[in-house]
Amino acid sequence: QVPLVESGGGVVQAGDSLRLSCTASGRTFSNYAMGWFRQAPGKDRDFVAAIPFSGLNPYYADSVKGRFTISRDNGENTMMYLQMNSLKPEDTAVYYCAATTQLRGRFSWSSAVNDYDYWGQGTQVTVSS
Repeated sequence: QVPLVESGGGVVQAGDSLRLSCTASGRTFSNYAMGWFRQAPGKDRDFVAAIPFSGLNPYYADSVKGRFTISRDNGENTMMYLQMNSLKPEDTAVYYCAATTQLRGRFSWSSAVNDYDYWGQGTQVTVSS
């Protein structure tokens, strides 16, 4: 069973919105900080947003601040979302959901790829101009 599965990617025009979802199952992901990262062709995987297990005080990369919103629902299966508004062509990338077992504080999060233990398979977001 794949613990993290993303969905919701697609092809949109600049200015449009998309909502990505991440389903986390098989572990107690409700206890872990989670985040979204993205990777464009030929580039490193970059931090987008992170949210502590409490859902409080999420953090955003400067490039998406004010346009993207991260949220989570710690139900039977933990769900994490990324609402993306006012999309730009430079937002085009594969978006990955991630979870870290190393950060369990109520307000803990990380923007470092190496802090995350679990990764989804990614979902493609393409924004045309």
